[in-house]
Amino acid sequence: MAEKMCYAWDLMPGRPTSKPTPVFGSRLAALRQERGWTQAALAERLGVTVKMVTYYEREATNPTANTVAKLAEVFGVEPTAFLDSAQSLRAAKPGPPSEWEKRVAAIKQLPRGKQKKIAEVVEALLKAG
Repeated sequence: MAEKMCYAWDLMPGRPTSKPTPVFGSRLAALRQERGWTQAALAERLGVTVKMVTYYEREATNPTANTVAKLAEVFGVEPTAFLDSAQSLRAAKPGPPSEWEKRVAAIKQLPRGKQKKIAEVVEALLKAG
């Protein structure tokens, strides 16, 4: 006699999505996994459902400021850790280094004592406004 197949839906992971994961969700999932937390553990820390955490990781493209702030608090990171910053986009842009980048590279080659003196001059100029 053939047995009926049944699934424990609450134990089965969700169906893999065919859409790419948004940057926010990828970063959230990576932070969660780095800490060894399950989605259920994160949901408990946030005071939301596991379905909500799944939504954040797989679908959310425009989280609210409150959501990002709460996540940053729970993970102990800056809110920008979850965002696609313009800085990371600029770093990926190919091209020759700017004049400022060339100067910084040259300063990095100097002995520590000279680097300190340059830093002091820059600090004084910044304070003078």
